[in-house]
Amino acid sequence: MADAAYLNRTDETALPVAGASRVSDFVALLKPRVMTLVVFSGAVGLFIAPGGLHPLLAIVAILCIAVGSGAAGAVNMWYERDIDALMSRTANRPLPAGRIEPGDALGFATVLALFSVMLMGLATNWAAAGLLALAILFYVFVYTVWLKRRTPQNIVIGGAAGAFPPMIGWAAVTGDISLVSLSLFAIIFLWTPPHFWALALYRSGDYARAGVPMMPVVAGRRSTKRQMLAYTLLLVPVSLGPFALGAAGLLYAGGTTLLGLAFIASAVRVLREPDAAKDRRARQMFGFSILYLFLVFALLLADSLLGLAG
Repeated sequence: MADAAYLNRTDETALPVAGASRVSDFVALLKPRVMTLVVFSGAVGLFIAPGGLHPLLAIVAILCIAVGSGAAGAVNMWYERDIDALMSRTANRPLPAGRIEPGDALGFATVLALFSVMLMGLATNWAAAGLLALAILFYVFVYTVWLKRRTPQNIVIGGAAGAFPPMIGWAAVTGDISLVSLSLFAIIFLWTPPHFWALALYRSGDYARAGVPMMPVVAGRRSTKRQMLAYTLLLVPVSLGPFALGAAGLLYAGGTTLLGLAFIASAVRVLREPDAAKDRRARQMFGFSILYLFLVFALLLADSLLGLAG
């Protein structure tokens, strides 16, 4: 559709404008805003792992995590283009808006997925490549295809896909899985439900219209808010895992505890907010949850840089 509009143009400036638009649409398929936090957590996992990689190989490994994450996001957009068209938040994405053909999107995503896994294996090791492949397949087939439209637990189980990056970064250096990398996985795994359910609370109309059984739509708002609080309570002790395992020091432990208490306080405010408030607290919690996870991994990185780990 975008190409047809371009062909009707007669001015000479149309070509670069259309080309730039098409490139930006393919970039949008990769969900770059989501990818930023994914890449950062993967980079932290790589940096704090014992041993080391040549700086060039470390950059390649982080690039592979980014490309693999983007490829999975692109397949997700391809598969969900029908429900994306029904939701105001996603209706202008490239596929439902008709700016990219579905076959082009799937081919683009498949090439990127294969490229990222193969390059990771050749540049670092096949354990890291295997974990990257597992993360991509889990996001596509377990979350997107199997769970998303069938159960309100979709984001609980499927959220594991987003918890793999620090494990992948760690494995890129060490070639294995350890208790420390599993603890990083657990932090993101428990963070995911309250993060996405906060979004689902103030976008519940969208999800209901598209027939997606998100927790607020199926279990109700009150039940969702209680579960959000429960996950934030679990997250505080679990987030201290790297400290307990000797991979982080007091800077991380103290900072993460304070952040966790703030996350709990945010969940309590959401629970107490009346429905008439139009989910102002849920919107705030969603924004804070992103900051929370970034700061937790930033503290882990700072602790490692300062050599404070036990």
